[in-house]
Amino acid sequence: MKSPTVATFAKSYVFYRQRTLLLLDEIEQASDPQEVLRWRPAAGRAHIGWQLMHIGITEEIFATERLAPEKPGAFVELWPRFRGGSEPDDNVPSVREIRDILHQAREHLLETLSEYTEERLSEIPEALKDRRLTVRDVLYVLGWHEAHHHGQAHLTWNLYRAAHPR
Repeated sequence: MKSPTVATFAKSYVFYRQRTLLLLDEIEQASDPQEVLRWRPAAGRAHIGWQLMHIGITEEIFATERLAPEKPGAFVELWPRFRGGSEPDDNVPSVREIRDILHQAREHLLETLSEYTEERLSEIPEALKDRRLTVRDVLYVLGWHEAHHHGQAHLTWNLYRAAHPR
C-alpha cells in the first residue's frame, strides 16, 4: 500500500469481513442454507442473500466505476440486481457464489486502493462529485457499508431462527 492511511483501513476491512464470513459460516450449517438466504422478514424486504451480495457488488463498483473507471468491472451482469437502490429478486445466490463475489470484489477493491497515496486521499473522484465524497470519505463509507449490511443480514438471520425454532 502506498498510503499508510489506506493500509490502516484495509486492516479494519479484514476485521469486518471476518465477521461477515462467520455469519455466512453459520448459515451454511443450517439444514437448508438456501432457504435461509432467501427468507425475507416481510414482504418486499431484502433477504440475507441480497444483503451479502450487495456488500460484494458495492465493493466492485467502488473498485472500478467509482474510483478507477478505466478498469473493467467484474461480474457487471450482477450489478443491476445488487447495487444500491435495486429491488431484491427471488433468484438468490448460493453460499459459494456469495463467498466468491465477496472474495473477488475485495481483492479488486484493495488493488484499486493500493494505488492511492496520502496526497490523493483528498481527491473527489468524478463519479462521486455529486455526493462530494473524497477518497478518504470513501475509506470510511466502505467500512460502514459492510458493517451496516452485515447487521441487517444478522438481524434477518436472528428473525429467521425465531420464526423457525428447532
